[in-house]
Amino acid sequence: MSTQIDQLATELGELLLKHKGLLATAESCTGGLLSGAATAIAGSSAWFDQGWVTYSNAAKQAQLGVTPQALLQFGAVSEEVARQMAVGVLNMAPRATLALTTTGIAGPGGGSPGKPVGLVWFGFAQRRPSGVVVHAISKIFEGDRKAVREASVAFSLATGQMLLKET
Repeated sequence: MSTQIDQLATELGELLLKHKGLLATAESCTGGLLSGAATAIAGSSAWFDQGWVTYSNAAKQAQLGVTPQALLQFGAVSEEVARQMAVGVLNMAPRATLALTTTGIAGPGGGSPGKPVGLVWFGFAQRRPSGVVVHAISKIFEGDRKAVREASVAFSLATGQMLLKET
C-alpha cells in the first residue's frame, strides 16, 4: 500500500481512539485491502474490531444480511447494497462504532453503460447516541484494477475520518 493510505489509516485510527470507537469493514471489490490497510498500522488492535470479504452475492446475503431483493433489483454495485452491507456490519459486530464497506467494479472487465469499470459504491454506518446513521456514496475511479482498488481504500478511509470529525 502507499504512504498516503498508511497516513489515512493512521489518522482514522487516531480519531477512533479519540472517540473511543471501533472500526469494522466489509469489502467486495477491495478484497481485504481496506482491513489490511487498517491492520498494517501498529496498535490497530485498539481501534480495529473485524472485517469481512464478501465478494460473492451469496456471501453478502449470508454474512451481512443483504437482501436477495436488493441484489436482484439494483445489483451488487449499488447504493442499496452498500447501505445494507454497512448496516449488516454493525449488526454482526456489536462493539463496532464505524462500518466502512466497498462494492464495485475494479475491472478490467465487468462494466456496463450504466455501471462502468471503476464505479465503486461505499457504505458508511455509525453508531451514535441518537441511533445508527447510514450514508452511501459512489465514485468512479480511473486506472487499472490496482489503481481502482487503492483509490477505493483511500477514499473510504478519508471519508471515515470526515464522518468522525463531524461527531
